[in-house]
Amino acid sequence: MATHTLTPALHQPRSLRGARAWAWATLAFFVIVVLEGAVVRATSSGAGCGDHWPLCNGEVLPHFQRVATVIEFLHRSLTGICTAMFVGLIAWTFYATPKRHPARLASVVAGILLLLEGALGAVLVKGHYVEKNISDARSVVQSIHFTNTMLLLAAATVVAVLLGRGMRAVGAASLRKPTIVTLVATIVTGATGSVAALADTLFPSESLRAAIAADFAVNSPLLIRMRWMHPAASVLAICGALWLSVLLKRNGSVKAANLLILNLVMQVLIGVADVVTLAPTWIQVLHLLGADLFWITLSALAVPVLFPRAMDRIAEI
Repeated sequence: MATHTLTPALHQPRSLRGARAWAWATLAFFVIVVLEGAVVRATSSGAGCGDHWPLCNGEVLPHFQRVATVIEFLHRSLTGICTAMFVGLIAWTFYATPKRHPARLASVVAGILLLLEGALGAVLVKGHYVEKNISDARSVVQSIHFTNTMLLLAAATVVAVLLGRGMRAVGAASLRKPTIVTLVATIVTGATGSVAALADTLFPSESLRAAIAADFAVNSPLLIRMRWMHPAASVLAICGALWLSVLLKRNGSVKAANLLILNLVMQVLIGVADVVTLAPTWIQVLHLLGADLFWITLSALAVPVLFPRAMDRIAEI
C-alpha cells in the first residue's frame, strides 16, 4: 500500500528558511486579526469608525470617544500590519525560490484572497452590515466574508508548507476523497458558524431551552432559524476528520492523524461549552481560535495529499 512521507532537507538557503519562518509568522498574526475581528462582531463595534473605510471616521488617527471606535480602529490597524506582512511574504517567496516554484503560485493566490478580504470588509462597513443590522443580506455577506477568511488562512498555510524545500510526498490515492470531503465540510461549518455567532450576538437567549425553541420557531428571524445549520455541518466535518484520520494511520502517518484528532476533540469540547454557556464573548473567541487551529492543521495535512507533484518538484529543485 502506498504511503506518504515527508523527509526534510538537511541544508536550506538562509533566504528560504527565513521566508518559511516569515510565512508562519504571517499566518499566526493573521489568526490574531481574525480573533480581534470576532471581538468587533461580538461587541457590535463594526460601526465604530462610522461608514468610512479604510479611514476611521474620515481620519487617519480618530478621536476615541467610544469604546467601539477603539475596538474597530485596533482591528483596522492590525489588518494594515497583516497586509504589509502578506506583501512581504509574497516578495520574499519570489526572492527565495526559483521560477515555477509552487510556493510562488500559492503566494499569489494568497495575495488575491487578501484583496478580496479587504473588499468584503469594506462591503460590511459601507453597506452598514454591522452593529444591530439583522437583514438577510448581512447573513449572506457575513458567510462569504468568513469563507474567504478561511481560504486565505489555507493559502497562507500552503505557502508555509511549500516553502519547506526538499520535502518529498507520495500520497495514497485513498486519502484524496476524505481530504476533500473534510475540507469542504469544514468550510461549510465555518460559514454557518459565522452566522450562528452573529445570531448569538444579536439575539442572546436566556436559557439553552429557550435558544433551542427559538431555532425552530416560525416567527424567529432568519438568522436564528439558520443557527441549526452550524451543528449539522459540524457533524459532517467531524465524520470527515475521523475518516481521514483512520486512513492516515493506515498509511503510516500516525503523528498527522493524532494531531488532527487532538485538534478535533478540543474544538468539539469548546463548541459544546459555547452552546451550554450561551456563547459569551470570551468563549466565542476561544471557539474561533480552535476552529482556526483545526483548519490550519487540516490545510497543512492536505498539501502533500492533494499536491504530491508539487512536493516532488520542490524536492528535485
